[in-house]
Amino acid sequence: MSIWAVSDGRVGIEAQALGLAEAVARQRPAEITCKRIVWPLSLGRLPERLIPFPRATVRADGPVAPPWPDIWIGAGRASLPLSRRVRGWSGGRTFVVQTQDPRGRLADFDLVVPPAHDDVAGPNVFPIVGAPNRMSAAGFSRDLARFRGRIDPLPHPRVAMIVGGKSKTHDLPPERARAMGAEVAQAMRASGGALLLSFTRRTPEPARRILTEALAGVPGWTWDGQGDNPYFAFLAAADRVLVTEDSTNLATDAATTGKPVQVLAMAGGGRKFDRFHADLRARGISRPFEGAFDDWAYPPLDETNRAARELLRCFDARISG
Repeated sequence: MSIWAVSDGRVGIEAQALGLAEAVARQRPAEITCKRIVWPLSLGRLPERLIPFPRATVRADGPVAPPWPDIWIGAGRASLPLSRRVRGWSGGRTFVVQTQDPRGRLADFDLVVPPAHDDVAGPNVFPIVGAPNRMSAAGFSRDLARFRGRIDPLPHPRVAMIVGGKSKTHDLPPERARAMGAEVAQAMRASGGALLLSFTRRTPEPARRILTEALAGVPGWTWDGQGDNPYFAFLAAADRVLVTEDSTNLATDAATTGKPVQVLAMAGGGRKFDRFHADLRARGISRPFEGAFDDWAYPPLDETNRAARELLRCFDARISG
C-alpha cells in the first residue's frame, strides 16, 4: 500500500500527516512518501477555486503526478488545493484524508481528522483530541538510546520543558519569559532533579535568551538547536513534562507519555485553545503550572493510532463496498 504525506514541510504540520501515515503503516505494511509543497507568490493562501491549475503551479520536492497513492494524507492549508482535487485526478482510486479543519466542503475528502476543539461535524469526520503525531514506543526507545550518554547521568526527577512561542493567538514577551524562568527555577530548586529544556522555531530570540539565563543554574541539558534534536528523548527520559499553552502539538505529544503534563501560561489566548486545554484537564492529563510540580497518572493518549484504525476501516469499507 502506498501513502503520501503532503504538507508545506513545516515541522509541526508535517508531523500530523506523517504521524498518521506511520500509524497506518504500523497496522498494515505501507510505503510512505513525504511530499513537501510550496506555492509561489503565496497562491496557496487563496481559496482553492482561485487556483485553476494547481499541479502546474505548485512546487514540490517530488512529482505531484501519477501513479497516485492508495492513500493521500494532507495537513495544513497549503495542501488543500491539491487534496480537494486528487480524488478526481486519480479517478476515485485514491483515498483522501485531511487533518485539521479544511474550512469548506467536507465531501471533497473520504475522511477528515480534525481536533475535537474545532467543532467540525459530518458523516466523514473523525475528531480526535489534539492533533496526529509521530509519538510511539519504538520512537521513544530509539531516540532515548541515541542520547543516553548525555541523559543517563542526570538526576531524577527529570523535567522536560518544551517552549513554543509567537503565533496568531499567543506570544512570549520578555516580561512573561522572565516570570516563567523564575517560576520554573524555583520549582526545580524545591524538587531537585534535572531540567531538559528545548525551544521551538517559534520561540522569540529574547525569550530564548532570558529563559536560558534564568535556568542556567539548574542541573540538566538545554538543547541549543545544534546537532540532532533530542525532543523525543527528552519526553522519553522525563518524569514530568512542562509545555507552553500555545501549541496543541506540544501538549498532545506530551500526553502520549502518560506522564504528568503541566501547562505554562503565555501572553494571549484563544477560545479553541481554551477548549482544548479544558478537555485535557477533564481527562486528567494536564494541570496548569502554578509554581510547583504535581504528580499523578493517567492512561497515555493514543489518538493517532485510534485515527489510523478508523482510516483503515473506512478504506476497507470503500473497497469492499
